[in-house]
Amino acid sequence: MKILQIWGIFALLFSLFSCTAQDKDAKCYQLADYGIKPDTGEDIAPLLTNALKEIRQEAGDKKRIVIRFEPGRYDFHPMNTQKKTYYISNHDQTNPKSVGIALEDWKHLTLDGQGSSFVFHGRMLPISLLRSSDCRLENFSIDFEQPHIAQASVLKNDTLKGEITLKMAPWVNYEVKNNGLFVSGEGWELRPSSAIAFEPQTRHLVYRTSDVPLRWNEIKDLGNRRIMAKGWKNPRLIPGAVLALRSWHRPAPGLFLSHNKNTTLQNLRIHYAEGMGVLAQLCENIHLDHVSVCLKGTDDPRYFTTQADATHFSQCKGVIISENGLYENMMDDAINVHGTYLKVQQRLNDSTLIAAYMHRQSYGFDWGYQGDTVQFIRSRTMETMDSTYIIASIQPEGQAQVEGAKQFRITFDRPLPTALTPEQSIGIENLTWTPEVRFAHNVIRNNRARGSLFSTPKRTIVEENLFDHTSGTAILLCGDCNGWYETGACHNVLIRKNHFVNALTNLFQFTNAVISIYPVIPELDKQKQYFHGGIVIEDNVFETFDHPILYAKSVDGLIFRRNEIRENHNYPPFHWNQERFLFERVTNSLVE
Repeated sequence: MKILQIWGIFALLFSLFSCTAQDKDAKCYQLADYGIKPDTGEDIAPLLTNALKEIRQEAGDKKRIVIRFEPGRYDFHPMNTQKKTYYISNHDQTNPKSVGIALEDWKHLTLDGQGSSFVFHGRMLPISLLRSSDCRLENFSIDFEQPHIAQASVLKNDTLKGEITLKMAPWVNYEVKNNGLFVSGEGWELRPSSAIAFEPQTRHLVYRTSDVPLRWNEIKDLGNRRIMAKGWKNPRLIPGAVLALRSWHRPAPGLFLSHNKNTTLQNLRIHYAEGMGVLAQLCENIHLDHVSVCLKGTDDPRYFTTQADATHFSQCKGVIISENGLYENMMDDAINVHGTYLKVQQRLNDSTLIAAYMHRQSYGFDWGYQGDTVQFIRSRTMETMDSTYIIASIQPEGQAQVEGAKQFRITFDRPLPTALTPEQSIGIENLTWTPEVRFAHNVIRNNRARGSLFSTPKRTIVEENLFDHTSGTAILLCGDCNGWYETGACHNVLIRKNHFVNALTNLFQFTNAVISIYPVIPELDKQKQYFHGGIVIEDNVFETFDHPILYAKSVDGLIFRRNEIRENHNYPPFHWNQERFLFERVTNSLVE
């Protein structure tokens, strides 16, 4: 509690300072003047919606607007929220969504929570910011009263009998029925299908458990919040281990950014969301400073944060800066930066194609615009075709609006190669919507899957971060036009002065080494070009109990120098890759 109080005081002082320094010419609005006060326990969603309408009407075209909450707790319930149809990259496309704070078409807006806690109920998208420019969100936290991840601790595990006894956490609403475990909250119910296991003291993921499937022949409620399951054998789940029991649903992120320009997020904490923490798509220039997806301090009884990535940037451009953040205990990566490949479906004439989104969680939003530069790629070998092309026109195919579209009719500025046909399995990458990235001074720890993913051809700097027990690969450079359809090739990457501590305690997709350069190339033996290149890894410290440090596939230009490797015996080595450096089709490399 003291940590939260100190953070709130800091946020209040910061906001007061920023009002005098940055917003001295701004018009300030206090939400208390509109009847929105903290710690009432009431649903403020409808009051806030009306207040924002009044403020927008009164403010008109003033240069800058600051809207402030009094410090405290504010509750949002789904019944009285705005209902919005949003198609969100890398999420379930379920609509409409209940949105707690819907900010659309604003300019020069600062929303200042002054250290407040925004607590959401049911199944909601907490905050959205769309089609806005030069906006700031600062000094508040996002949490849910009843998370959609349940938590239990292991009381007893008899692997000979195949019986495990769990005790459900005190805040979890659960029921044993139909030979299954069901958890529920305000307006929702779900059946967990897998678990992530944490060590009770360190909160690291339990060694070599990865995703634990929930499989049993019989389950019983023993009373006193205890359940016993038969037929579930896993000797690594020793008494005391804490399980995050989860489904694979991800209906909405905690904070959704779309079609914005020049967005700043500062002093934000996301404690839980049923999807990503922050999801940004089709945005230009985003700065995250002291944005964290984290627990509520060392005494937080929860062992988990978000259902998926902490932060995720899809089809953005300009510059993405993420610094001074804490990303912990989420069910996926700290950051993922990528574009989206469309797949060629039909060739209508020499310059016009029909192309489609391919992944079920990524469709329904703009993919490109007239004047954008694109390139074509053979998905089987991940090689680019010919040169780049300019979009002359683009429109959704089979419907009038982009919203919900899965296919586009695209005409280019000149004739396309004759070999460019659907039979050749061709993807399209939008090069205009690719960002530069700086990921620096962050702490990533105790999370599932991987630490960070970068797939952009522009300058990427990853420096002075602590990757502490990321469970899988700490840094991944990927690219995939076959499964996830996430672009693209990296050509200018600098990874320096980072500290890696005991990655690879578990195996997940793409986790071949602490740093894994792993594009998905089904026919590597037929490849003539190289996918990635221009990668420098220097002045880092690797603390590891196992052997693999660097894995690379299809790279032209790779330097690994002035790095320190410290071996320890914290866990037994187990990884299938027992090479320090394992390269597949790599040229112009230097390892010192």
